[in-house]
Amino acid sequence: MRQFTAVVNPAAGSSSGTAALLPVARLLREAGAGLETRYSRSLDHARELARQAAGQGHTVLAVGGDGMAGAVGGVLGGTGAVLGLVPSGRGNDFARALGLPTDAPALAEVLLRAAPRAVDTIELESAVHAGTTVLGSVYAGVDAVANRYANQSRLLRGAASYYAGGARAVAGWRPATYRITVDGTPYERRGYTVVAANSGFYGFGRRVAPDARVDDGLLDVVVVRHAPKRLFFAMMNELKTGAHLRRPQVEVLRGKEVRIEADRDLPYGADGEVDATLPVTARVRPGALHVLC
Repeated sequence: MRQFTAVVNPAAGSSSGTAALLPVARLLREAGAGLETRYSRSLDHARELARQAAGQGHTVLAVGGDGMAGAVGGVLGGTGAVLGLVPSGRGNDFARALGLPTDAPALAEVLLRAAPRAVDTIELESAVHAGTTVLGSVYAGVDAVANRYANQSRLLRGAASYYAGGARAVAGWRPATYRITVDGTPYERRGYTVVAANSGFYGFGRRVAPDARVDDGLLDVVVVRHAPKRLFFAMMNELKTGAHLRRPQVEVLRGKEVRIEADRDLPYGADGEVDATLPVTARVRPGALHVLC
């Protein structure tokens, strides 16, 4: 029977994280599994708690959203340790890409019985994030601005915060010229954003890269080129289904290593948490992480 250590997101420790963990924890214990719960003070502290638990041979449960999954999964990658997810964050897009159930009984069954699956991770290299590992995607441009606004929102939660943040970001956006280097081949594009995706989802269930797979050893690089803002708003709605890929302004490249640069200081984000400035290099690490799904 598995021994678990649950590492709870500090932002979710007293509310949504605990609420999501409690029914799952009860079912795990009733099945005979061991479970320790540790509340982190920060994402860096969560990483340290995950290292300690993995060193004891425990399966580590990341309790939170995409940022928590990326922080914990990042330090477990390449170690042979096993990650489990108890989604309780704003977006939960990596859990969505893995097809994890949302109800406690089904999720507990996955954590108890599922065989670990090897999935890819993304290693970042930039001025401030050398060696940082994330799981879902790296995005540079208007969506990074939108995500910053969503994270700052105090009145709106969930999908509403992303839509409001997106509208605010697009309203103040001016096109950027990107230099995108994919496996050594350079491309220059003018537009709204560049997304290097391991997972097909970002921004609360938006299918930014519908063909991306977490275990194919490749990043899907989605480029949204310049278009009138009214058209971009239409594309935001099409992200729900992936229909935006039919637009001529949307291009998809694929590769193992992607460097993103721009003609001005632009923010980039990753898994809803990393907030820094271009340039950044994203490099896939095939099969680096073992996760229960």
